Amino acid sequence: MECLRSLPCLLPRALGFPRRKLCALALDLTSAARPVAARCRAADLVGKSRAAQLCGPGRLRAAGEVHRFRTSDASQATLASVAPVFTVTKFDKQGNVTSFERKKTELHQELGLQARDLRFQHVMSITTRNNRIIMRMEHLKAVITPECLLILDYRNLNLEQWLFRELPSQLSGEGQLVTYPLPFEFRAIEALLQYWINTLQGKLSILQPLILETLDALVDPKHSSVDRSKLHILLQNGKSLSELETDIKIFKESILEILDEEELLEELCISKWSDPQVFEKSSTGIDHAEEMELLLENYYRLADDLSNAARELRVLIDDSQSIIFINLDSHRNVMMRLNLQLTMGTFSLSLFGLVGVAFGMNLESSLEEVN
Repeated sequence: MECLRSLPCLLPRALGFPRRKLCALALDLTSAARPVAARCRAADLVGKSRAAQLCGPGRLRAAGEVHRFRTSDASQATLASVAPVFTVTKFDKQGNVTSFERKKTELHQELGLQARDLRFQHVMSITTRNNRIIMRMEHLKAVITPECLLILDYRNLNLEQWLFRELPSQLSGEGQLVTYPLPFEFRAIEALLQYWINTLQGKLSILQPLILETLDALVDPKHSSVDRSKLHILLQNGKSLSELETDIKIFKESILEILDEEELLEELCISKWSDPQVFEKSSTGIDHAEEMELLLENYYRLADDLSNAARELRVLIDDSQSIIFINLDSHRNVMMRLNLQLTMGTFSLSLFGLVGVAFGMNLESSLEEVN
């Protein structure tokens, strides 16, 4: 910028002519145009040399770099201003709980993850990246490290009782977890899987008595007609049961995908790669991959039991619907038989009336003679 500002001052000093005459020389209006033009070219060279001393190539390049850096910094600042802010709840190995807020850009940089890893999805998944375990369970999202467990945005999920009463004791080893002697990520994974299985079990325990009560009322032989309100309730419960079956199926598929790949099982054992002592213990006696496989198989079996219970309810609903359809068909047959009987009776009466009218027109009576 200094070189650009100094150029207008350098040229008049080098020429020594007033500005008006310089303009006339430029237009070739004077007789001394050629020598003055030569002096102008010389002065231009002098000005360029002085400008080169003030603003060399290095300085111009530095100015361009500063401008480019300022532009990138401004774009990053704009993106950071619109990045979502997560409420993060941190649980360490001792069960201590701390809560803080972080922007999404800052959080994935601190954890060494990518931005898409912190994206909320309603489909359950268990993935690993950069020695971190990312678990998504519908609205719940967790990141497991060898030292701590991070729960992202637990608000509006009604998780306070589980987060602050049950989970800290489970992670510290005071709860009833079978993975207490194992590294921290085993306890964290088991606690999250146990929570999700209990959630699915709770949904099933709420739906099961409602469905059974509605089915008993619909197939009761004492009731000759079908209550439409009961059918509406059964339809709603059937939709809820279908959603539950879908959640259980996704849970089973997510675990089965990990069980089929030995590399994924190895990647879930993150302490095995970060702590050399754990690695030595694993190589000499305890195979952490096998422990992880047993843990996932246990919860896969529990999910399979829930799936069987939901399937039994679905079979009961289908059987009850078949019984209801049979009863409706029976009532429809009765109505059709009654309609047929009434039609035949009406036709018989019409036929007898027609015969009487036909023969009655040719009969003679004494009434006609009296008249």
